[in-house]
Amino acid sequence: MFVELHLLQHFAPSNLNRDDTGAPKDCYFGGVRRARISSQCIKRAIRTYVQQANLLDVRERAVRTKRLIGEIAARLAQNGKDESEADRVARVLLQGVGIQPMSDQPEKTEYLLFIGEDQIAKLVDIVERYWDTLRQIDPASGEDEQKSGRPKKKKKEAKAALPETISSEVKTVLNAPSAAVDLALFGRMIADVPDGRVDAASQVAHAISTHQVSVEFDYFTAVDDLLPQEKTGADMIGTVEFNSACYYRYANVDIEQLVKNLGGDIDLARKGLAAFLTAAVHAVPTGKQNSFAAHNPPAFVATVVREHGLWSLVNAFVQPVRANEQRDLVQESIRALDRYWAKLTGLYGSDGLRALYVATHEPEHVQAMRRLNEEHQNTMVPTVRDLIERTIASALDNKLGGS
Repeated sequence: MFVELHLLQHFAPSNLNRDDTGAPKDCYFGGVRRARISSQCIKRAIRTYVQQANLLDVRERAVRTKRLIGEIAARLAQNGKDESEADRVARVLLQGVGIQPMSDQPEKTEYLLFIGEDQIAKLVDIVERYWDTLRQIDPASGEDEQKSGRPKKKKKEAKAALPETISSEVKTVLNAPSAAVDLALFGRMIADVPDGRVDAASQVAHAISTHQVSVEFDYFTAVDDLLPQEKTGADMIGTVEFNSACYYRYANVDIEQLVKNLGGDIDLARKGLAAFLTAAVHAVPTGKQNSFAAHNPPAFVATVVREHGLWSLVNAFVQPVRANEQRDLVQESIRALDRYWAKLTGLYGSDGLRALYVATHEPEHVQAMRRLNEEHQNTMVPTVRDLIERTIASALDNKLGGS
């Protein structure tokens, strides 16, 4: 069972997601330049919104960090352990399963780790239970050779130093399903602990504009507040690139994979799906928002619950949408999406489509998507909240609620 999310969202002048030059990200699609917001940016905004809106409890979330050593040490210190000793022991624990600290910054791991809050708590518990044993192991592999006067240990030596009993418990924590919903949704790979891989239950596409765009430049100046009155001129001059675009956004969630990643906990999967859909609709990237304040909610939200197959509707916009005297960009984008849906269902039918829900403040421009097929009632719903509730019921309550 899959849930798909389709959104149309028009942003005022903004620079929500920048490239390495500071310009708004873009791409070519349908032969013309489009505005773009990367999937990574969107996922980060979703995770941040979930946290800020308290859509999930702390133990139901994960953190992505290089500072796991310090986090474990800090929690041990709160429990009465010496902080410097705790830091050293935490490094020993992670090195024992192959997760190495950086050579020049031993307080950080070599790469970002995406780990559930519940898993961090379990690692802290392991350290406390085996404290005396771990204290006897030398974490030399994280030290610089010139500072320590001895060569670095290799990973296999660090692993060998950790008793198998402790190593096995750490791997069990990293390999077992976590209660972290964002980890279950977005997945992870730990290079040194292959069995700790989590296959992502969701896919998030790059958002692209439904129409052609061009980058504009804001020439700005700043004046010194203490500038003497007899003097004129600016004390700072610069430019900021920006654009304005109506974006098509697409994402999907594999319900079976989500439930599997959460250890079979259907209630948590239901809560997680609600959090994902809510955050995906309401979250906005933060790039340059102090300068542009482009807080514009989607004008069109549709969810599809299907038993198999996935349809991104982005090809509705291969031919760039254009505003005209009768309709604006948002209205024309909704009409283009609706027409493309009619083409796909006309060509492939609606087999496997369990439900379709549409919430929009432009309902008069929705025709083909009003009915999923002859057996289904009107798919239009009055609010986004209604849309999310009905989507969850169709995807989880009917399918898995009794299993």
